[in-house]
Amino acid sequence: MNNEIIFGEKLLNWYDISKPRELPWKLNKNPYQIWLSEIILQQTRVEQGTPYYLKFISRFPTLNELANADDDEVMKLWQGLGYYARARNMLTTARQLRDEYDGIFPANFADIRKLKGIGDYTASAIASFAFDLPYAVLDGNVFRVLSRFYGIETPVDSTEGKKMFQKLATEHLIPERSSDYNQAIMDLGATLCKPQQPRCIDCPLAENCKALQNDSIDRLPLKSKKLIKKSRYFYYFVWKSPEAQTLLKKRVEKDIWKSLYDFPLFEANKLLDKDELSKLWESDTWKNISEQTSLDEFSINFSTTYVQLLTHQKIFAIFVEISGKIPAILNVDKSYNLVELSDLNKFALPKTIQNYLEKDLFPLG
Repeated sequence: MNNEIIFGEKLLNWYDISKPRELPWKLNKNPYQIWLSEIILQQTRVEQGTPYYLKFISRFPTLNELANADDDEVMKLWQGLGYYARARNMLTTARQLRDEYDGIFPANFADIRKLKGIGDYTASAIASFAFDLPYAVLDGNVFRVLSRFYGIETPVDSTEGKKMFQKLATEHLIPERSSDYNQAIMDLGATLCKPQQPRCIDCPLAENCKALQNDSIDRLPLKSKKLIKKSRYFYYFVWKSPEAQTLLKKRVEKDIWKSLYDFPLFEANKLLDKDELSKLWESDTWKNISEQTSLDEFSINFSTTYVQLLTHQKIFAIFVEISGKIPAILNVDKSYNLVELSDLNKFALPKTIQNYLEKDLFPLG
């Protein structure tokens, strides 16, 4: 009996008996619900993503209801989940399906793959889970299980590695049970063959696992690229007017947090001390304001430094709290929104700003 047969039979037998994860989007074959879950779970653990999935299904039970949703409402529901391009792509796809497919999800891999925000993995998952089509999924869990089972030293993020693992995943797929097989191998990676402290003693594949035999579990899978995070330094100017109002601006640039709201922002190339922060008022960024308004007119306080880690960036944020009348020039600047302080929780905000509001400035109920 070859490795593929041993692997598949043991994996499915374990899955049929243990059913390790009863996930809400797998209760039926609804392609909308499966697609929604797959978009939410991109770059997100199941434990974190499940509450968001339940919120979205409750608010938008059907694809057309999501397609007709207000952008800001969707971004607010997504708040805290990160990787906000997923939410924007999700709306684009929902509207494309509404307008071009009569609100019906395509039932073939090629058309699914063409949709915005859907790559090979997501298309394979939808094709398999919703339509029982024979496509093998290849996510982090699958990479890890296959890499350890075969003791593969080829980096999973290399061109050679991606081709090798895709070939292996396809060879191991059991076409007549593609949905169960794909779910089983992902569940094995998520519950037993974990990145740290794997439960090899409970694994149905342990007897034939090369990494376990060679004591290389902790090393595999290998990656060739070292992730380097860029540091960015954000200084937010937070007005608190006598009328209990402040300013927000929607981020429209091609940058992190697009479509979310934040306070008027100055980005520096380093952390600044208080004297340097005071000089920001005279910089080109705020020149049109400083020519009409003196800082002496305001009561100013500086927050502590908030740090947020993103995949490729490390954000340092300091909030410059300004109590006083909002400069008239900002009141007429159409890029800013004059917002009641009590309404801040209605806007989709980056996690850093949400943390600041809850901890330092205006605790939200």
